[in-house]
Amino acid sequence: MDALLIELSDKPIDHAEEEGRFIIHFAKDGEPVLEILDAKEFVLNSLTSVIEEKEVAIP
Repeated sequence: MDALLIELSDKPIDHAEEEGRFIIHFAKDGEPVLEILDAKEFVLNSLTSVIEEKEVAIP
C-alpha cells in the first residue's frame, strides 16, 4: 500500500485517530497532521477530477 503524508504543522504529535482511509495525527491543542492512506488511488482520482474539471473531494 502506498501512503502519502501531508504535514500541516510542526507541532509534536499527541495522538492519532483513524477515519476511513485516513489516519489523522493531532497535536495536544487539536491541530492536525494528515496522513492519507492508499495514496495511489487518491492521486489518480484527484488527477481525473482536475482533468474533468470536477471538484476534488476527500472521501
